[in-house]
Amino acid sequence: PPPPSCSTLNQAFVVYFEWDRSEITSQASAVIDQAVANIRGRQDCAPNSVTIVGHTDTSGAQSYNARLSERRATAVATALNERGIPSSMITTEGRGENDLAKQTPDGVREPLNRRSEVTIIVR
Repeated sequence: PPPPSCSTLNQAFVVYFEWDRSEITSQASAVIDQAVANIRGRQDCAPNSVTIVGHTDTSGAQSYNARLSERRATAVATALNERGIPSSMITTEGRGENDLAKQTPDGVREPLNRRSEVTIIVR
């Protein structure tokens, strides 16, 4: 049988961050490595576009969290670029406290909300 189409290799993954941090942890690095390896494992497929959306929990000021979410998205973009994904195909966005993974009241330190969601589309 023919191999599955490239579209089945599209990668969606989440990179989590420590509280008030935008550095890539060793665990986050492993997630990024695996996603890139999944795509590179197929010689007939290549990344076409990458979207990274950074998020924060609700602790801290909204304006600070907006900037922190942008730094988180940029950190993931840099990590992907270091693994050979061209920066020209990467877009980043910070959403701060918006679009929480787990709804919490204001001021709550929720690990599931401290993340960057990454979608890699292949062709």
